[in-house]
Amino acid sequence: MSEPLLEIKNLVTGFETESGLLKAVDGVSFTVPKGTCVGIVGESGCGKSVTAMSIVRLLPQPMGKILDGQILFKGRDLVQAKETDMHGIRGRHIGVIFQEPMTALNPVHSIGRQIGESLMLHRGMNAREARDAAIQLLQRVRIPAPEQRVDEFPHQLSGGMRQRVVIAIALACHPELIIADEPTTALDVTVQAQILSLLKDLQAEMGSSSILITHDLGVIAQSCDSVVVMYAGRVVEKAPVRELFANPRHAYTKGLLASIPQLSSVRKTKLPTIPGQVASIADFVPGCRFLPAPGSARGRTHGTAASRGNIPGPLRGSLPPLAPTFNLFPLLSPCRNHSCKSTT
Repeated sequence: MSEPLLEIKNLVTGFETESGLLKAVDGVSFTVPKGTCVGIVGESGCGKSVTAMSIVRLLPQPMGKILDGQILFKGRDLVQAKETDMHGIRGRHIGVIFQEPMTALNPVHSIGRQIGESLMLHRGMNAREARDAAIQLLQRVRIPAPEQRVDEFPHQLSGGMRQRVVIAIALACHPELIIADEPTTALDVTVQAQILSLLKDLQAEMGSSSILITHDLGVIAQSCDSVVVMYAGRVVEKAPVRELFANPRHAYTKGLLASIPQLSSVRKTKLPTIPGQVASIADFVPGCRFLPAPGSARGRTHGTAASRGNIPGPLRGSLPPLAPTFNLFPLLSPCRNHSCKSTT
């Protein structure tokens, strides 16, 4: 088997706060093989974006710190890389599609200038060459009238067009790895489908690998080869997409799949939900953070009625061969999944 493009080993990332050092990412490990798309899914605050920003060393400073672990990109540990070396890696070898294009783009610079900045920095183009290349990139991400749009400003574009501009910036230097941090947030369903199709086509065209961060399991099923499920700063399950949808092992993954609405559901019935709230980061305990050991006072509190019931076969159209209808899953009980670091 060839060496993976990216390998993360036991990554621990924390933030210095008034309450002390808090670990937002705790022991995360996964790999991104060449030419594949790995999805990271989980609820808000589980550590998805912090993991992504740790890879490119763009954590908020001075409070954000990588405390332990390795981030091996093409065999090189980025945790130990100098900041001057990271300037050459970001953009040139690893492209990032940020979560909110309106904040990712500079409102006082034209679209062409913002795309051209990366081209001049990493590919040595002059201003005229960079502008011509920016027009070609806008055309490549399917923005109409690119010769006109290249001189416009972010506020003059729609949300979908701004997202395409951010994609163009990330792909400008043909990076080997693309990190897409919720690239379809706040976009309507039609535009979301167009953006996902565009990303998939461009990845295949360039032969690059990608990490797709999202809350949407439908996006995961449509776009990814494998998936990493995160909860409270840890990886609770990871598997090929088809395997995870056909046979989820962790109670949290089962709960996420159960919450997907189905066309076959009885009208005006409540969707299954995962009871309780995620514990504060300051209250995380050893062992499984989703289902703590019996007698533990901390962790997510679960009821019984909402924690069982039919888990539908989600997204049958996307995964017909390997996505049967799930059976009733039992009452949630302390987790025995080794990936949770459970002490029970």
